[in-house]
Amino acid sequence: MCHPRRSVEPSAPGPGVVEGTEILVAIPALNEADHIERCIRSLMTGDPRLGGVRMVVADGGSRDDTRRIVARLRGEYPNLRLVANPARVQAAAVNRVAREAGRGRFRYLVRCDAHAQYPPGFVIRVVETLVRTGAQSVVVSLDAVGEGCFQRANAWVVDTPLGSGGAPHRGGHRSGFVDHGHHAAFDLETFLALGGYDETFSHNEDAEYDRRLTAAGGRIYLDAQCRVQYAPRATPMALARQYFHYGRGRARTLAKHGGPWRLRQVLPLVHGLVLPTAVAGGFALPALWLYPATYATALAGASVWFAVRRRSVCGLWAGVAAALMHQAWALGFLSGWPRSTPFQRPRERG
Repeated sequence: MCHPRRSVEPSAPGPGVVEGTEILVAIPALNEADHIERCIRSLMTGDPRLGGVRMVVADGGSRDDTRRIVARLRGEYPNLRLVANPARVQAAAVNRVAREAGRGRFRYLVRCDAHAQYPPGFVIRVVETLVRTGAQSVVVSLDAVGEGCFQRANAWVVDTPLGSGGAPHRGGHRSGFVDHGHHAAFDLETFLALGGYDETFSHNEDAEYDRRLTAAGGRIYLDAQCRVQYAPRATPMALARQYFHYGRGRARTLAKHGGPWRLRQVLPLVHGLVLPTAVAGGFALPALWLYPATYATALAGASVWFAVRRRSVCGLWAGVAAALMHQAWALGFLSGWPRSTPFQRPRERG
């Protein structure tokens, strides 16, 4: 849920009251026909001021019906726009919207994910939080939801310490100033002054931007009461590919900016190195197999726990999903460290 803090129909704008015409929303999209309409409709509900918000879908060359759906919705929502994003990556999409539409007219930028569903009044709420706290960026909490069996198990485990390492915005419920989170609202002037996202990052561009923002004295506020539902990857291969890119992006961020290292980053990296070493070394020294055996037992226990807790056999996929996250992230990190790897165009969603 995500409720506006004040009346949604003020009689006249007063000090601190956000007007919709001050807000610019960027929605990167690539082959999101299954999600884009639900995303847009959720963003357009909950506050009459949303009618004045400029919402821009930046499409990276979708081959499905994404653009056709957006074009149809424009007849229903006059404030909706569709632009091309030739670079295809999300960082470039947000930058293009901010630079081409953002100068002069708008004061606030909101980034939204076409793969997510938003609570009523989300756009107004996160901008109000930005104004109220004096932060330069507002981030929100994520709640994963799935439909298919593997996707549901992925959703159940990803927002736990086993899946995400206890990141505050992954299922967390405590609001406050943080060093990183799921991006929502920005002070547009600050975003542009910092150069926006680094477009050489196909992943982890949000964390990289947060490093520059905090280094410049900016503050990031987590509004944990404003929660976003999103659909995680639905297949093991898609999940592994996603976390490989996450790890690679994190390595590039650390290579560019240096520390600090977080425990939730160190553990999967160490594990990713130790696990195959222990498996291979166990043929010469069987005692080394104790590590992979313990890990496998822990994953099996987690799978059973999720199956029982959720009363669904789908929970048995949870351990598999967690293992894929751990190993793929570590492999991705190693592929991007110690040198800053060149940009690669992302694959389309499958």
